[in-house]
Amino acid sequence: MRFTTIFFDLDDTLYPSSTGLWEAIKGRMNLYTRERLGIPENDVPHLREQYFKMYGTTLQGLQKRHNVDKDDFLAFVHDLPLKDYLTPNPVGRDIIASLGTRNLVFTNADVHHAQRVLTALELDDLFETIVDVNAVAPYCKPMPESFAIAMELTVEPDPRKCVLIDDLPRTTRAALNVGMASLLYGCDESSPDASGVFTDWNHLPILLGDK
Repeated sequence: MRFTTIFFDLDDTLYPSSTGLWEAIKGRMNLYTRERLGIPENDVPHLREQYFKMYGTTLQGLQKRHNVDKDDFLAFVHDLPLKDYLTPNPVGRDIIASLGTRNLVFTNADVHHAQRVLTALELDDLFETIVDVNAVAPYCKPMPESFAIAMELTVEPDPRKCVLIDDLPRTTRAALNVGMASLLYGCDESSPDASGVFTDWNHLPILLGDK
């Protein structure tokens, strides 16, 4: 295999978007913005989208514009019963376990949420480390600085031997821009923003050149 290291996004990547978990998290973001900041309900979706585009995440925008406490925000938006949304995927687990690569989670969430999700998916033993929002602060995906920090946390200095798997085209494009390969999960049509696309975990070894 040409790759030694794979960075896996967490939400809507290690589990499919059809679970509804990410939608529930976004709902908690809206609730936080209304209840804690007093922003009118009709203004919240536009504000979140604006901050997402300008700053990389809603949280970054809320920190910069409203002095929101990061830990308080993350604890609030992730306060959800994961068992109501997530079930283990034995196929995905077997595929990831068989890769023979150094596997890391690279997420704009915090390590606590990541650990809870990995435990619910029964994947918690398959990843060397979690590169979370605190590890790359004050940056976040898709900022190039966040990729540089993530690379520093591995023993692989060559980005050409690294792959990012993510569900957002802007993030897979950012990985390409720093010299990594990237795979866009949840998409079945080729994209200029990624080296490859897939919806079926069985296809991952093929895309990595392992079969």
